[in-house]
Amino acid sequence: MCGLTGYLGPPTAQYPQGTLRKMTDAIANRGPDDFGYWSDPAQGIHLGHRRLSIVDLTAAGHQPMFSPSGRFVMVYNGEIYNHLDLRGQIAECGTIDWKGHSDTEILLAGFDLWGIKETIERAIGMFAIAVWDRDARTITLIRDRLGEKPLYFGWHGGTLIFASELKSFRPHPAFNPVVDRGALTLFLRHNYIPAPYSIYQGVEKVVPGTIVTMSLRQPDPHAVTYWSGAEVARSGVTNAFIGSEGEAVDRLETLLKDAVGRQMVSDVPLGAFLSGGVDSSTVVALMQAQSMVPVKTFTIGFEEKGYDEAVHARAVATHLGTDHTELYVTPEQAMDVIAKLPILYDEPFADSSQIPTYLVSELARRKVTVSLSGDAGDELFCGYNRYQMTARMWGKLSLMPRPLRGLLGRGIRHVSPHTWSRMAVGLGLEIGGGGVGDKLHKGSAVLESESVADLYRGLVSSWHDPASVVVEGFEPATLLTG
Repeated sequence: MCGLTGYLGPPTAQYPQGTLRKMTDAIANRGPDDFGYWSDPAQGIHLGHRRLSIVDLTAAGHQPMFSPSGRFVMVYNGEIYNHLDLRGQIAECGTIDWKGHSDTEILLAGFDLWGIKETIERAIGMFAIAVWDRDARTITLIRDRLGEKPLYFGWHGGTLIFASELKSFRPHPAFNPVVDRGALTLFLRHNYIPAPYSIYQGVEKVVPGTIVTMSLRQPDPHAVTYWSGAEVARSGVTNAFIGSEGEAVDRLETLLKDAVGRQMVSDVPLGAFLSGGVDSSTVVALMQAQSMVPVKTFTIGFEEKGYDEAVHARAVATHLGTDHTELYVTPEQAMDVIAKLPILYDEPFADSSQIPTYLVSELARRKVTVSLSGDAGDELFCGYNRYQMTARMWGKLSLMPRPLRGLLGRGIRHVSPHTWSRMAVGLGLEIGGGGVGDKLHKGSAVLESESVADLYRGLVSSWHDPASVVVEGFEPATLLTG
């Protein structure tokens, strides 16, 4: 990964010398290989970058980088998997004096040729981009389709600040860090803060699949959606696959193999996280099928059997013939990671998987620079039980009058979770005994759902009414509530 940062402010603003450098240094962990700055004080624009070299390790990949015409200046974090295809398309339109073979240079050439939006629509990859248009005097922020790469922005004291991480905002004297109570409320419901919100007032995440343009003359964000997951889903229903089941399997394998193969293009050592589950095992199998040498795979193991996945990963690695590395960690080693989390994640994030993710990343970094994983497999292929359970539950709940469902829910909540759990143990229902009461209370809340969407929201909520436990709390609209 790389890190980008910068700000756009009135040319008359007198910010301390070294502000941009401090902002860039704050995200040094994102790019240990190189760093760069570019400023145009007359226009009030300042860009900083930290680089982790993956494709084109030479100085030709240095950022900030100019487009061939000199019109655009860009800082960029990510990887364009079809950059060689784009390079060929650009070459067909005229001669380009290429300085190297980085995807950064190819994107900028595309901006000159096709414009920003069309270039991004052609690009396949994960990315966060900040590009300054020297002619229009506008800053454009772009985030990939699913939001794999982070990008924050906000106006503070008449200055626009933007960066890959919130910690890069802090060195800027205009930044005023005030906790957003609405975002905190959403955190208690979802265990993370969904876009476009952030933990700070006046700071937003760029929404995935969106291009946002601003300027000093027109500070209000002008957002254009270049890709929508909802639209893709609707299109899939309208234009459903008409082949046989076997043909569907073959087509899916072709698509997955192509997607994984594109992500294996790298000028540095590459490996994969392997848990032994369906998602990561599928990715590793597709990698090994396209590799001439054993793929380097990495697994973290725990002595506690309920948490140890290393035995499954080892079996998959042996079957596929990978170059496998595993490391067993003690509970104390896992606990030691917790103190590092506020530095790694600069807004609240309540997912316990961040602990093993950090440990396996630390392990992998000893041998490789890039690792693929099976993250988001459950989301893409409906692997979580709640996806099927929601439809089944609503089919039954909707047959029962809502007032009756509400009465039943209130009756369940009248008995404490502790009492329900004790009763479960007494009845011999000891599986998950300590959590039976909590699960019943959570289930009682969804009994009063008004729609299938409301039911799903309840099933994925950690708190039924999070605003009630946040001082001055309120719940902003999200993708689930409109």
